[in-house]
Amino acid sequence: MPAYKRVLLKLSGEALMGDDAFGINPVTIDLMVKEIAEVVNSGVELAIVIGGGNIFRGVAGGAAGMDRATADYMGMLATMMNSLALQDALRQKGVEARVQSALRMDQVVEPYIRPRAIRALGEGKVVIFAAGTGNPFFTTDTAAALRGAEMGVEIVLKATKVDGIYTADPVKDPSATLYKTITFDEAIIKNLQVMDATAFALCRDRKLPIKVFSILKPGALMRVVQGESEGTLVHV
Repeated sequence: MPAYKRVLLKLSGEALMGDDAFGINPVTIDLMVKEIAEVVNSGVELAIVIGGGNIFRGVAGGAAGMDRATADYMGMLATMMNSLALQDALRQKGVEARVQSALRMDQVVEPYIRPRAIRALGEGKVVIFAAGTGNPFFTTDTAAALRGAEMGVEIVLKATKVDGIYTADPVKDPSATLYKTITFDEAIIKNLQVMDATAFALCRDRKLPIKVFSILKPGALMRVVQGESEGTLVHV
């Protein structure tokens, strides 16, 4: 039985790479979509914000020394590619998905329109928000917090390659321990860079909890929406 009625899932672009250097790994996206489809079929209303690091990483070398705003717009276009790939993969699994973009690209996807997005969620469709907030200098983490607040979700699910927030980088420090719960203020003070401070502050002000977990762990997404002990809960 799901513990939440409506959630927002933040997927990093890097999570789509699998073991590849950049791009979208077909096996990885297929596994993710199976997990997402299972959650949607259980009756949970699901919105998704996706990053673009897996594509932008491939052109980041050329962006060195580039104007920051221009580079950010390139990153937004990368999220559009990921969103379309995810939409297609979901539809192949029988899950109806709609992409809404913060940047106008009318021949490809519809623009972000809040009432339309809320209605689509209520109809059981997955809504994928592309192009971040549509503004440079804001991350897709901030977009996730913003869209989560606008959609009235009960929790933001931050899907990463690690299974929660640790006291230090578990790859570099084997003695690092996992936080089961942590407050927003603690996470900001300790500079635990799982999400940027703007996203943390927005979720804290809206009293919108964040759950950090590994999307690569089989069944983790379903366990999270069922309220089981998985990952790290960031709360007020």
